Amino acid sequence: MRRTLFAFALGPLILASSASAGDADIKAAQAAIDGQLKAFIANDGATAYSFAAPNVKQIFPTVDTFMNMVTNGYAPVRKPQTYSFGKVEETSPGSIIQQVLIVGPDGKDYEAVYTLQQQPDGTFRITGCSLRASNSLST
Repeated sequence: MRRTLFAFALGPLILASSASAGDADIKAAQAAIDGQLKAFIANDGATAYSFAAPNVKQIFPTVDTFMNMVTNGYAPVRKPQTYSFGKVEETSPGSIIQQVLIVGPDGKDYEAVYTLQQQPDGTFRITGCSLRASNSLST
C-alpha cells in the first residue's frame, strides 16, 4: 500500500516538472525570436542570421542572401514598430509554433507565425516564418 501511495504522490511532481520544461522551452524559443527581431531593428544581419536554423541557412547560405530575403519579403518583421507574443504551442518536445503580433513600418497590423526547433546543443533556432496582414484593428 505504501508503494502505491508513494507513486501516486510523485505523479503530480512529474507532471509539474514536465510542464516546467515546456515553459522553459517556450521562453527559450521566444528569446530566439526576440533576439532576431532586435537584431533586425539594429541592422545587425550577422546576429539576426545566427538565430536561423540549419534548414534556413541551407536555402540562404550567406548573411546577405538571408537579409535580402527578409528585407524584400518580410518588411514588417525586418522593421517592426512594435511586436508582442501571442499564442504558442509546443507541438512536440523541442518543436514550437509561436504567434507574434507586429505593427509594421507602415503602421498596419501583421501576424507572424514562427516555427522553431531545438538544436542538439539545446538552443532553439527559427525554422520558418509565415506572415500575413492581421484582421484585428489597432486601437
